[in-house]
Amino acid sequence: MGDSSTSYIHMVQHMIEKCLIFNMTKEECMEALSKHANIKPVITSTVWNELEKENKEFFEAYAQSQSKQDRMSEEETSRMIQKMISDSSSKDPDK
Repeated sequence: MGDSSTSYIHMVQHMIEKCLIFNMTKEECMEALSKHANIKPVITSTVWNELEKENKEFFEAYAQSQSKQDRMSEEETSRMIQKMISDSSSKDPDK
């Protein structure tokens, strides 16, 4: 895998981690990254699935906490994603 695709996957992983911080479901994360960061849902899903494999216990606990959490409104989620993208694009982690 080339450096650019590795970098892209790391960026997607970082954005998924932000989605987790915002207590988003996999589907919400896929939709948000597709809408706001132009990342194809299949890419987000694939990276998410790999993260689940590597961090099984975390995702089991996360799934349990999801059912107990109050959900963010769509407007709050959109605002958080936009901030995440602008923060991410203002930094270049490869430098």
